[in-house]
Amino acid sequence: MNLSQEEWVTRLELDNNAVILDVRTEDEWQEGIIESAINIDIYKGQGFIYEVEALDKNKNYYVYCKAGGRSQQACTIMNQLGFENTYNLVGGMMNWQGKVAIP
Repeated sequence: MNLSQEEWVTRLELDNNAVILDVRTEDEWQEGIIESAINIDIYKGQGFIYEVEALDKNKNYYVYCKAGGRSQQACTIMNQLGFENTYNLVGGMMNWQGKVAIP
């Protein structure tokens, strides 16, 4: 599900079953992350699928990348793998107005 930043943040703040997933590259990750995010680079291809498969499918995933394209793709892949609740941050880090943490 594609969400604006306001919708994404509002849902996240109310969700005690949330996982924030950053699907950018390691270099992008080092530039700054949304606090508490975990990183699984979607460019790893099959490696991305292996790592995602190991995640708890009962959690709600708030997914982001740099602009929103890769994270939307990641949500689609995750839905195909049986994840019911994936939320894509439209605009990604390029439009992020919230706090940024250094990993």
